[in-house]
Amino acid sequence: MKFLSHIVITFLLIIFLAACNKEPDTPKGLSELEHHYYAVFVPNNNTGITVPRTQTALVKLPVQFYSTFTRPYDAVANYAVARFIDPVTTPPTPAASPAVRGVDYDVVDKNGVVIPPVSDTTYSIIFPKAVQAMDTIYLKMRNNPAPGVRKFEIHILENITPEFTVDKFSTAFRRPITIN
Repeated sequence: MKFLSHIVITFLLIIFLAACNKEPDTPKGLSELEHHYYAVFVPNNNTGITVPRTQTALVKLPVQFYSTFTRPYDAVANYAVARFIDPVTTPPTPAASPAVRGVDYDVVDKNGVVIPPVSDTTYSIIFPKAVQAMDTIYLKMRNNPAPGVRKFEIHILENITPEFTVDKFSTAFRRPITIN
């Protein structure tokens, strides 16, 4: 019995020593991905929201910027206003009554001041020093008296530059918005 106890203890000791965490000889990350970041909507999904046209409070769309570094440059995440495409129809079709920027809604800053787009439909969020952070896209409803439901989407876009890439998740890159 004593011999069996020694064998069991020895076996457990070998398992314990073999299970010790040893630092792998592999690098911590790939050098080609050191300047690759992600911007996604929070919560991490593509779920739509419905907003009353008479809403006076700003509509807030939180955006998470993922990074593990501090860099000498500012990372820029781009987003665009797009027509709502109904994914349920086959083939997917644009909404019959799309919302119009400046008529149904405006893209604004946290104080409600209209932000000019970088291009016709594209806007930017700047993340200083590429540090992980949360920011918010703000929308202001214009209380358009025209009857009917209006729809549009906000899409986070890829931004590929020689210095960095801001990418998106397929599960959280668009936010469909319905204005009632």
